[in-house]
Amino acid sequence: MDDDDITVMRSSHSHHPQIPPGSEGRDLGGDALPVGTRLGEFEITGLIGEGGFGIVYLAHDTSPLQRKVAIKEFMPAGMASRSRTMQVTVRSQSQAETFRMGLRSFVNEARLLASFDSPSLVKVHQFWEGNGTAYMVMPYYDGVTLRQSLKDRQVVPDERWLRAMLASLCDALETIHREQCYHRDIAPDNIMILRKDGRPVLLDFGAARRVVGNATQSLTVILKPGFAPIEQYADAPGMRQGAWTDVYALAAVVYFIISGKTPLPAVARIVSDELVPAREIGRGRYSAAFLAAIDRALAVRPEQRFQSIAQLRDALGLQEGAPRTMPDIGQAPLPASSAFDGSPRWATEPPYTTRGRAAGGGHTVPPSEDWGRTEFRPPAEQPPRRS
Repeated sequence: MDDDDITVMRSSHSHHPQIPPGSEGRDLGGDALPVGTRLGEFEITGLIGEGGFGIVYLAHDTSPLQRKVAIKEFMPAGMASRSRTMQVTVRSQSQAETFRMGLRSFVNEARLLASFDSPSLVKVHQFWEGNGTAYMVMPYYDGVTLRQSLKDRQVVPDERWLRAMLASLCDALETIHREQCYHRDIAPDNIMILRKDGRPVLLDFGAARRVVGNATQSLTVILKPGFAPIEQYADAPGMRQGAWTDVYALAAVVYFIISGKTPLPAVARIVSDELVPAREIGRGRYSAAFLAAIDRALAVRPEQRFQSIAQLRDALGLQEGAPRTMPDIGQAPLPASSAFDGSPRWATEPPYTTRGRAAGGGHTVPPSEDWGRTEFRPPAEQPPRRS
């Protein structure tokens, strides 16, 4: 997490997989590479997650760095398969162009992430093409998604906690917006809360997923209803995407946190806006100015929102570039009717554990694409931790 080694692009010839002979490699099932497979200096040690557009492995960096990493492989399920020689091939030639577009987008996403440096933005150490597909190497983030941490009562956020989280995420978003790059997939599943210091990390630009989804005309693949603003539903004049698109999604995440419910989809709101304002749901638990800023950021029409993260930051009174310290668990209980899991057990239970199909803790993909095993213990009393 704290290393500052240079991110590089490796040539594909040095990363042809070396498959362990016989029983030395344990099959992880499906199209996943077996345990023990070598990709250059990286040795696969487990499966973190397997979703519709990729596979994420736990791996060991055998270079002098000797660190644990996550390797994401582009592997769109239903469109591609792996041969005995580990080459990834398209199942049908009719899908070949869509696969190539997705692969190109995956590599471009890796290149973008490799060029950014923000403590709350997922980092890419290396990326390369090979074996008919592409790979990116990322830090192994030990934690759980924001959605899971809320569901498991690991955080019950008060305004102080929310402001600290938003300050970190605003830093990350401004980093990418300066390069005219927009996330367009901000949601509770794409924000990880790190076990080490409680810092939020923004995950998964989903670039390959958007390209493949567009090619197959599948909106359900590329949008998260409730978190996607209206301009993401159609490419029409006056509905351009930009910084204001991420502003809406970030505000929708805050609305989800304070209400326990996903906001109404933007397409429903533009017909008849029946969304209960944040200023009503959060009254008495959060300041009026804070809630007013969230309501404006959630405006259905793009021109009525804050047009930049800087404007949102000013409205929230967040200082740019200040050291980010995540406070301990907040003390503002959410309403018992919250839909996180239908249970009113707000922060009253012992340490929580979520388990799933893969071995190892933490993950770098959302749980909708990831069945990783994650363990977490609520922090003991200790001094504030710096991100």
